[in-house]
Amino acid sequence: MARIRTIKPEAFISESLAKVGIAAERTFFGLLTQADDHGRFRDQAAVIAGALWSLRPEHGALEVEDDLNQLDTAELICRYEGDDGKRYLHIVTFSMHQKVNRPSGSRHPACPRHEGGRVPANSLPTHGGLREGTMQDHAPLAEPSPERNEPSPIHISAGQSGFSDPSGSTQGGVREPAVSPHGPDLGPRNVDLGSTPLGGASAPAHDTVSPSQLVAEYASACPNRPPAAVLGQLGKTVDKLLSEGIDPAHIRTGLARLRERALHPSVLPSLVNEAMNPPQTTTALRGHRPYANPANAEAAYGGAL
Repeated sequence: MARIRTIKPEAFISESLAKVGIAAERTFFGLLTQADDHGRFRDQAAVIAGALWSLRPEHGALEVEDDLNQLDTAELICRYEGDDGKRYLHIVTFSMHQKVNRPSGSRHPACPRHEGGRVPANSLPTHGGLREGTMQDHAPLAEPSPERNEPSPIHISAGQSGFSDPSGSTQGGVREPAVSPHGPDLGPRNVDLGSTPLGGASAPAHDTVSPSQLVAEYASACPNRPPAAVLGQLGKTVDKLLSEGIDPAHIRTGLARLRERALHPSVLPSLVNEAMNPPQTTTALRGHRPYANPANAEAAYGGAL
């Protein structure tokens, strides 16, 4: 279900968002409201189009697929496949600008590239004066004391220099534990803990070639940007070819021939097959040797010509 999210003023001067089109930017903001408390959602262009663009019939599934390709190329989202064989997406910078107090459990598998494929572990809440344990994500944070206002060191990750996140508060002399991204499933509650830029995190490099990367290479080599419908169909076809384990080099060759001949995206598998299995000439198959006149015709034919 959709959730209440915050959009910071810095979103409109984000260099990462400036790399994508206006429609893709609107889709990104819409994904913030549809993603769960860990920034994950199903990678289904038709479902996303119905949730975000239902009153804009001119912007359908193919256009949303192009939006997702742009966002993935700009490393604002990461598209991946779960162990169940279904497609998911993860908003890479979600944890930077969405501070969710007591996040709910996620039904979607973790992103293997940016979250290490870890499954959120809920802590065990206790009552009657017993302490509620929490799970810490990565390195521990040293929390500043609200009573003495003394600064303390804080672990700073890549792309977040100079940013500090206030932690637990003190109520009635009892210290309240800090909320981690993998706390108990008590429902989403948003807490705005300060402004942070959108799209500022540096994501790790991709281990493998993604369909959006190959489509982006194809589009950048064209004199003019191809229509969204063409890029959307290419993205689906390239995704199927990669899922079959075909070498990306052969797919790049097929895309290059497709661009040079200005062919329909549906013929891409045939061009990739042509790159994988080059056609052999008839003479090579039959072992034919071309005729050549002998240097000495009389010696070759015994003088009987």
